[in-house]
Amino acid sequence: MAKKQLWQDDYWLLLIQQYLRRPAGIKPTYSKGMVELSLELHIAPEELHKRMGDIARLRTPRIERIWKEYGENPRRLSRAVQLLRQMTGFNSAGDFFEGVSIQETFERDFRPIAEDKRLMPFMLTLILDLYFRLTPQTMVSETPEVQELARLMHIPTSLVVNVLDVFQHCDPYLNRKDVCFDSLLLPCQQTWQRYGNGDTRQLADYAEQLKAYFN
Repeated sequence: MAKKQLWQDDYWLLLIQQYLRRPAGIKPTYSKGMVELSLELHIAPEELHKRMGDIARLRTPRIERIWKEYGENPRRLSRAVQLLRQMTGFNSAGDFFEGVSIQETFERDFRPIAEDKRLMPFMLTLILDLYFRLTPQTMVSETPEVQELARLMHIPTSLVVNVLDVFQHCDPYLNRKDVCFDSLLLPCQQTWQRYGNGDTRQLADYAEQLKAYFN
């Protein structure tokens, strides 16, 4: 059984540095900086966001002491963070996590899929949200919403259209008879299984938060 990676006081330094990035303050849960730090620490973005709120409120005497020592001295904070990242095995499953089994969960959502390195699972989630906003006839490159999402994610419009088409093969209500041989079928099916049969309003709220990654 995988052991839970416990929070360490040193992590406050990394989180404070993220907090102080302009504009200073609590960052969106799925902003790129927060996601990258989550991948580095193997701690979910939601947990980091919660702890960043603790920093904003100086919730404990321990946080207050760390803030006074580093939060008000950016140079000292930068040196401390640099030293921390120089630790052997940091940001890996090597010596830094020796004796700890890392069970990846959320990390997979923010790593390129094998079938197309331009896509990550969370990007498929964004396209699925768009899927429920369109009709099959509007799932084309000329549709403004398709173009807008493609620009946001920095991928070709044709790729968004391709994923939308594959999702049509996952949709039991369309009951398409033609066989899909697209390599994206499996990752799209996995995304559909996670979100396609749930509340589309919850999916829309989640997708809106995920868009912060590209802002």
